[in-house]
Amino acid sequence: MKLRIFLVIPLAAIIVACGRNIVAPADNPATPAARTAAIPSTNGVSVAATATPGRDNVVVNIHDACDPDTFNEALQNPDACVRAGGVKFDQFIAQLTRLGFIEPWNFAPSIANVRVGQTFEAVNHGGETHTFTEVAEFGGGFVQFLNDLAHVPNVAPECRPEALEADDFVAPGGTYRETVDHAGHLKFQCCIHPWMRLEASSR
Repeated sequence: MKLRIFLVIPLAAIIVACGRNIVAPADNPATPAARTAAIPSTNGVSVAATATPGRDNVVVNIHDACDPDTFNEALQNPDACVRAGGVKFDQFIAQLTRLGFIEPWNFAPSIANVRVGQTFEAVNHGGETHTFTEVAEFGGGFVQFLNDLAHVPNVAPECRPEALEADDFVAPGGTYRETVDHAGHLKFQCCIHPWMRLEASSR
C-alpha cells in the first residue's frame, strides 16, 4: 500500500483509528444519559447537549468506522480494528488529509452540560482503541502523522505518552469513567485521533 510511509509510528500508535460521513458511525446506537436537545455544531452536524437531573452518569458514545481488512493490513496489526466493515484505510487517510477530521470518528454528544459530582461514562462502540482524556486546551495526540493530517501539530501535554496510563485507553466494547470534580469549561479529546472532542459546561 502506497500509504505505508505514514505508518512508521510508535508501537502504541498501532491501536490507531481517533469527521464528513463516508458511512454511518459504528455499530451500536447512541445511549443518551438523559433528555437531549439537538443544537448545531460548528461543522453543521447536530450534536446533543445533555442535562441529567437526578442522575450521576453522563454517557458519551465513542464511535469510529474502521474497515478491519484494510486497517489491520496498513497498521500491521491483526487487532487494530475489530468491527465489521466500514471506511477503508485509504479513504480514511484521503478524507483526513482533505478535511482535517473524519466525522464517523467522534464523541457523541460533543457538547454537554454537567454538574460537579456527575460521572462521564465513555463507552467505546467502535472497532479501535481510543482515549477520553481531559485536557486544558485541545491539541494533538501522540500519533504525529495523524496530528499532521488533522492540522494539530502541537501535542496536548496530557496526551504525551508519559502522561498516559494503561487504563486511559478504552478498548472496543470498553468503558472509561471520569468524575467531574470542578466547575467550569471542560475539554476532552482522544489522544490518538485528536479531532474527537467533547466540550462540557460544569456547574
